Amino acid sequence: KLLKKNKNFEFKKVNIKNFNFLKNIFKNNKIDIIYNLAAQAGVQYSIKNPKKYMDSNCLGFFNILELSRLNNIKKIFYASSSSVYGDSKKFPVKEDFDLNPKNFYGFSKKTNEEMSAIYSRYYNIKIIGLRFFTVFGPWGRPDLVINKLIDSFYKNKIFYLNNFGKHMRDFTYIDDVINIIIKLSKNNKLKKNDIFN
Repeated sequence: KLLKKNKNFEFKKVNIKNFNFLKNIFKNNKIDIIYNLAAQAGVQYSIKNPKKYMDSNCLGFFNILELSRLNNIKKIFYASSSSVYGDSKKFPVKEDFDLNPKNFYGFSKKTNEEMSAIYSRYYNIKIIGLRFFTVFGPWGRPDLVINKLIDSFYKNKIFYLNNFGKHMRDFTYIDDVINIIIKLSKNNKLKKNDIFN
């Protein structure tokens, strides 16, 4: 409802693995930049339902890259994930660290990064990956630990913490994500294929 107040906003609900539907969107609209934040998220669900991750995160992202190539789109931003690193022992992780995903979600995001490198190299598309670290905020996913913690506090429920609390995790507030995407969108000095934590 908030977005619909902008007269230039149009919403279409579509599964990005549907190539022909996406093809019509590209054909019927003038597109300058793509921000692909569509993905099947969540590590635990990826272990139970790996096909959903291959369909959405791999095939769906491929469709966006391929249609961008066919329609001469020159700039794409996409959501990657800190899950591409796997179980890193050194912190903070840096963009040049080895990638060793431990689940289908992380694997699908690493695959996105590799597809982006190839499309950028051969088809002259500027493709920027954003490795998000557990984005939270209003209207966020209810299965995230931070939302469960807040919910437990306000409802006076027991909060179950795994691994005896012996782990660290970075969280990123949604407004910070939006601000960095806006700044990067205006940055003309980005490399052809770049990735940012």
